[in-house]
Amino acid sequence: MQGRRATSAVRRKLPSKGGRDRARPVGRGRSGVSIRAVGEARPHPHPDPHPRDIAATWLRIIAAALIVGVIMALSGGFGVGGPTIVSRLAYWLLLVAMGSTMGVLIGVYLMPRAWFTRRPWGVWLAIVIVLWPPVILMVMTANTLVEHAPFNLAMVARVAPSSLATTAAMTALAFLVRRREPIETHAAPRNAAPAKFLARLPGKLAGADLWAVEAEDHYLRLHTSLGQDLILMRLGDAIAELEGIEGARTHRSWWVARAAVKRVEREDGRAQLMLIDGAKAPVSRAYVKTLRAAGWF
Repeated sequence: MQGRRATSAVRRKLPSKGGRDRARPVGRGRSGVSIRAVGEARPHPHPDPHPRDIAATWLRIIAAALIVGVIMALSGGFGVGGPTIVSRLAYWLLLVAMGSTMGVLIGVYLMPRAWFTRRPWGVWLAIVIVLWPPVILMVMTANTLVEHAPFNLAMVARVAPSSLATTAAMTALAFLVRRREPIETHAAPRNAAPAKFLARLPGKLAGADLWAVEAEDHYLRLHTSLGQDLILMRLGDAIAELEGIEGARTHRSWWVARAAVKRVEREDGRAQLMLIDGAKAPVSRAYVKTLRAAGWF
């Protein structure tokens, strides 16, 4: 209708079912049109992680780190930690426990959450750079206490390379073993600006309730109260812009607004979310327990 036309739209070619390209408008809705989404309470740019999620991530990472610490102690890694197995175990277990805990805190409180989806290697590098100096200091302190080595610049030059290698390897290990949660988006204060992603709704969907976003090749299918349409975008980038709408990534190719879920069904032993528009959003088995604990079903 006239009130839903886009004032500035970029024509993008999207694949049609008949095989020929077709142009679709993608742009911001007419000024004054309220663009909203089911369950929306407006964006919160850096929501605090739930303490339960932080604890679960820390436990997985610390367990893996302690296993590595035992291996390093038994093998006499880098020739440090003292002459006995007891002293080497105390040396390595203390260092990896402290380093892993600091790494988790850096990742949780200093790194933007969107980077873990959009720039994972950037997050890894940033954590390594921030964590390296305190690791050097911890190693120097431990060497002074255990081996009575002089605490000076010569020791910095000696331990810095091995500390960097250990920090980089342990941070990479932490990325591999950290808890895989659904990538959630959170409700935020009502008077805040609309979620950034809503400005990408095609003109014909302006003002619609956003129910789900489904990845199809390089495109995203938008499920709304005014129908469906495609836009060109990565799902990970879209989720970063959906902050402010309560929802979650339930599958590698789906994000779902929480309020759009009518009921849960099972098909071939797998959970599916039946949405308001009749679509069925799959739930990966890795996400079932967490979504159930969060009260989704």
